[in-house]
Amino acid sequence: MISSDGIPDVVPDGRADADTPGAVLADRADAGIPDVVPAGRMAGRAQPVLALPDGLRLRPWRPEDAEALLAAGQDADIRRWNLFTVADAAQARARIARMHERWRAETGAVWALARPDGPAAGLAGLNDVDLAGGGAELVYWLLPEARGAGLAVAAVRRLTRWALDDLGLHRLRLCHSTANPASCRVAERAGFRYEGTQRSALLHADGWHDQHLHARVAGDPG
Repeated sequence: MISSDGIPDVVPDGRADADTPGAVLADRADAGIPDVVPAGRMAGRAQPVLALPDGLRLRPWRPEDAEALLAAGQDADIRRWNLFTVADAAQARARIARMHERWRAETGAVWALARPDGPAAGLAGLNDVDLAGGGAELVYWLLPEARGAGLAVAAVRRLTRWALDDLGLHRLRLCHSTANPASCRVAERAGFRYEGTQRSALLHADGWHDQHLHARVAGDPG
């Protein structure tokens, strides 16, 4: 488990203080650098359903998944590693609505892990989507009943294939606290190479945590 859909959107290249997204895109265009993925690639089509082994799938979140999202917000491990809470069903439904808004705005793409017509048992998605720059952060968590069966690795692998091969992004990053070795194993098994440690990068309830940075780029062996 790493992040959640609760991370705020930022300016695509991380400069949230001075430049605006429009200015960044203008600078890129002025330099003769084409967009990696054309605008509209996400918003112009429905969010797909992605098949996983054993009949599971990644599908868009639904209003009726509010109970599962509320359960995630109360789970100790998800709260600890994802900095993620949900106070009540109304807030859960609002978060689900925001997931669909982020798809239309092309800033995020979030799926529920579930069986056909079954309740959500986990989340996998892309945060900080930057179509023009070709990058995003891959995030996920699983409810307790879905853990221990390799589902996190399967979901990360499938979403990675969609993001790099179908959507056309160039680079995905996956980050986690250094105190969370389970996420390190998921990243490695899903083909995300360890690139370094970001010191004091995440503020948790117990203080600042160092963070591992893993990444996959288009063309990496999968």
